[in-house]
Amino acid sequence: MIEVIKSLNNFLWGFPMPTLLFGVHIYFTFRLKGIQKHTLKAIKLSVTPEKESEGDISGFAALSHTLAATIGTGNIVGISTAVALGGPGAIFWCWLTGVLGMATSYAECFLGVLFRRKTEDGTYLGGPMYALEYGLNQKWLAVIFSFCTLIASYGVGCSTQARAVTETAYRLWGLPEYLVGMVIAVLVGFVIVGGVKSIGKICSKLVPAMGIFYIVGCLIILALNYSFIIPSIVLIFRAAFLPEKLPAAVIGGFIGSTIRSAARYGIARGLFTNEAGLGSAAIAAAGAKTSHPSRQALISMSATFWDTVVMCAITGLVIVTNLLKHPFSVEGYSFAEFTTAAFHAIPYGEQLLGISLIAFAIATLIGWSYFGEKAVDYLFGKSAINTYRICYIIMIFIGSIMSLELVWELTDLVNACMALPNLVCLFLLRKLITPYDHP
Repeated sequence: MIEVIKSLNNFLWGFPMPTLLFGVHIYFTFRLKGIQKHTLKAIKLSVTPEKESEGDISGFAALSHTLAATIGTGNIVGISTAVALGGPGAIFWCWLTGVLGMATSYAECFLGVLFRRKTEDGTYLGGPMYALEYGLNQKWLAVIFSFCTLIASYGVGCSTQARAVTETAYRLWGLPEYLVGMVIAVLVGFVIVGGVKSIGKICSKLVPAMGIFYIVGCLIILALNYSFIIPSIVLIFRAAFLPEKLPAAVIGGFIGSTIRSAARYGIARGLFTNEAGLGSAAIAAAGAKTSHPSRQALISMSATFWDTVVMCAITGLVIVTNLLKHPFSVEGYSFAEFTTAAFHAIPYGEQLLGISLIAFAIATLIGWSYFGEKAVDYLFGKSAINTYRICYIIMIFIGSIMSLELVWELTDLVNACMALPNLVCLFLLRKLITPYDHP
């Protein structure tokens, strides 16, 4: 099964998906007049409550939803995987995916708010499925996207996170994987049963705290490795474009050492971690209290900035500076341990990283359960949500004991299937998306 999925992923992510994603990212960057220049404005708006606007949760809570679902194993295990499989150059492609992907994130969140619907109980529903149905009148595409979102919630949102937690807990403290899987399933279950407001409340508190905790640890390592920061940046750029000219001692041990493999794994992991083009951020944005689609779209766009432009870049630098300071072969290291090796430089660094990874993963488990619920609501109605929650909790346990290699390959495949209808929607409705022009 793994070999079949690998072959399919190698085709999809070898040329079609990277080309399509980069094409959409670049197109909206120009069409929206370089929307990335409003990043500081987006950050300011995210902490500025808007009065007398309709929605379920604040703009900051919606942003926290998105960050909870994106800032997770992709920033730690995902970047480590990208470097191990694609070489140091994969970090550049991952970072570039985040910079350009901010425009795509703005576009999909704009449509998410524009086509959202208010239900009989007063809550708001939105996202690519509603844009596909009410904007394009293509309900069949909306059904496909919703189904892919449902499957993705069990993969990118559930299995990868649960497996990362149990592997970390076993490596650090020798805790049985099945026992850890049961514990996190129960903990997450208590939160998601509370619904959107409960999820928003937890994410609003958990996301900033865990982000600061992790960044401080990374900055300490970079301070210790300060003399290797510039050489690491040079290496990342050289490996992205001229990997064949790097010394064998530098590139040796990496599975991937070509531009294609660097781009394939960098872009794939970039999409996994920031989800720009996937459409998930639009689902969260649709529930925000906002007076205009462009306002919340700008706020939600900043999630891609924090997740990839900041977090992934810092993680990548930590990994590469450690490789240059303490050269070692990546052979024999699991993907999570590759990042862990860098944290050995500080006292209790491995424990710090482990706690960060577990906190990130639990937040992602909570955030993605919300996306899955909205997909189930669209497909089957609210009566099916409780059944989904039970299945999601069970899947946390199953994912916690699955093969990590299989989980990652399945994640890449599902991401591609989810992104395609969303990107089609963005392109066909592009004329409805306007740049941010408010004071």
